[in-house]
Amino acid sequence: MLNQEKARRTPRAPKIWEALLSLAVLIAVMAVGIIVFHVDPHIPMIIGTAFAALMALWLGYDWVSIEKAMFDGIHQALQAVLILAVIGVLIGVWLIAGIVPTMIYYGLKIISPPIFLVASLLVCSIVSLATGTSWGTAGTIGLALMGVAQGLGIPLPMAAGAVLSGAYFGDKMSPLSDTTNLAPAMAGTDVFTHVKFMLKSTVPAYLIVIVIFLLLGFQFGGGNADTSKLDIITSGLQEQFNINPVLLIPPIVVIGCIALKMPAIPGIFLGVFAGGLWGAIFQGNSFGELLSAAHYGFESQTGIAELDNLLTSGGLDNMMFSISLTILAMTFGGIMEKTGQLEVLVGQLIRLAKGTTSLVGLTLGTCILSNITMPEQYISIVVPGRMYAQSYRKRGLHPKMLSNALEASGTVSSALIPWNTCGVFVSTTLGVSTLAYAPWTFFNYIMPVTVLVMTMLGLLTVKMSDEPDTVIAANETD
Repeated sequence: MLNQEKARRTPRAPKIWEALLSLAVLIAVMAVGIIVFHVDPHIPMIIGTAFAALMALWLGYDWVSIEKAMFDGIHQALQAVLILAVIGVLIGVWLIAGIVPTMIYYGLKIISPPIFLVASLLVCSIVSLATGTSWGTAGTIGLALMGVAQGLGIPLPMAAGAVLSGAYFGDKMSPLSDTTNLAPAMAGTDVFTHVKFMLKSTVPAYLIVIVIFLLLGFQFGGGNADTSKLDIITSGLQEQFNINPVLLIPPIVVIGCIALKMPAIPGIFLGVFAGGLWGAIFQGNSFGELLSAAHYGFESQTGIAELDNLLTSGGLDNMMFSISLTILAMTFGGIMEKTGQLEVLVGQLIRLAKGTTSLVGLTLGTCILSNITMPEQYISIVVPGRMYAQSYRKRGLHPKMLSNALEASGTVSSALIPWNTCGVFVSTTLGVSTLAYAPWTFFNYIMPVTVLVMTMLGLLTVKMSDEPDTVIAANETD
C-alpha cells in the first residue's frame, strides 16, 4: 500500500502529445484572444499557464512543486524586470530633459527629397533608437513621412518599407527597447553584451538595406515634396524644448558604458542621472518634475497631435505592461521547463539540428512560427528563448548567440504577419496593407538570412568558455 502511494505521487516524464497539448492550448487561446477579441496577451497567457499547471498535476506533480516552478521561471527574468523598470525611468527623464526631442530634431533635419527613402530609413532608425519603440516611430514620424512620400510620388508601400526597416532596426538595437532587454534575459546574458554582439550581423544587413534604398530612390529624386508636416514637428520641438547638441551627451554616456562593459543597471542609472542634470540645466526642470516624469512618464502638450503622440511616453508606470507580461510568460515557461514538457518538445525538434548552423536556423524558424501561431512579438522571444536556452548551453555555445537569433527573427518578423499585433498596428496606422509593404521591408527579412549565413561561415560562433564573465548562470533547481 505504501509503495502504491509513493508510486502514485512520483511525477512521470510527459509524453510528446501531452507537451504538445499544453503548447497548443496556449497558441489557441493566444490566437483567439488577440485576433478575434483584440485583447492584450496577458489574460490569454494566464489561461495557457493554468492549463500547463493542470497538465503538471496530471503528470503527478503537487501544487507546491508547480508553484516553485513558476517562481523559478520568474526568478530567471528578474534582471530583465529591473532593467525594464529602470529604462522606463530613463525614457521619462530623457523626454522631459529634451534629450530624445533633440535626437529627433536633428534626425528630421537630414530629410532631403533626392534621397527620401534612405533618409526615411535613417530618421526612423534614429527615432526608434532614441525611444526604443517601433510602434511609436511608425505611428508618428513614420506617418508624417508617408505624407511626404505621397507628395514626391513615391509608392506608399515602398515608403512604408523604408519607415519600418528603420523603425525595427531601432527596436532591435536600442537598449531602451523592451525586446532588446527581454531576449538576453531569456537566453542568459546581459543586455550590453547582447547589443554589442548584434552589431556583428546587424551592421552588414543594415548597410545592404541602405544601398537598396539608395538605388531605389534615384528614380524618385525629382518630385516636389510637401514637408509641411515635418516642419510643424520640428517647429513644435523648438518651441517646447531648448534644442542643443550638448543634450546628446547622456546617450553618449550610456554608449560609453556599453563599450566599457559596465553592468546594465548602473550604466542606465548613469544615463538617468546625466539626463536629470541636463534637464535641470537646459530645460529648467525642477526635481519634482523630474521625479514625476520618471514615475508617471512625460506628457507632451504642444497641441500638435503628431508630436504629442510621439513624446507622451516613458515612466515606470508605462513600463508595467511589458514587466507584467514578462512575469506571466515566465510562469508558463517555468512550468513547461521544470515539468519536462519543454525538454520533450525540444528533444524532438533538436534532432533536426545536428550542428551549430542548424540550431540557429531552428531558432530563427521557431520564432517566425511563433509570430504566426501566437501573434504577439513578446511571446516569439519568450517561448523560443526558454525552449532552446539549455540546448545552446549543452553545446557550449554562448547565450548571446541565442539572444541574437531571437531578435533577428522574433522581433523583426512580427510586422510581416498580417494577423500579428505588430502587423495589424502598422497596416492600420500607415494605411498600407501588410502584404503590400512586406516586399519592401528589406531589413526585416534580410536580417534573419544574414544571421544564418554568417553563422554558417563561422562568424557568429562564440563559446561560453570564450567569455565566461558575460554568461548568467542557469537557475539550477531541478
